[in-house]
Amino acid sequence: MNARRPIRTLARLTFANPASVAYLTLVGGAVAFAAAQPLLTPDADASFVWVWPALFSFPAFGFVAWLGQAVWGAEAPVWFFTGGIAVAALLQSLALGATLESLRGRRRRHAPSAG
Repeated sequence: MNARRPIRTLARLTFANPASVAYLTLVGGAVAFAAAQPLLTPDADASFVWVWPALFSFPAFGFVAWLGQAVWGAEAPVWFFTGGIAVAALLQSLALGATLESLRGRRRRHAPSAG
């Protein structure tokens, strides 16, 4: 058995399908906008812009937020939440890819054969 096959399958499901690409583009754009916001608008409410990447990576980010609250309380480090957004987005991208693959397989099974 080839050891690279499961890794390729996970990478294909996570990054190489239309649903995952669109989702990761949405989350990446929200993160890029949130990171650039303090440079563009130096007001105190700029930190609220990070709500959007967290919401786009929800519900998986809910577990990250719960874990941060359980471990650090209200003083969870920023790296934990930004890393949590990335991990949550990748997990959900994998779930989207697996769902799309499953739906495509179901459609292939039910398609009439041309013969």
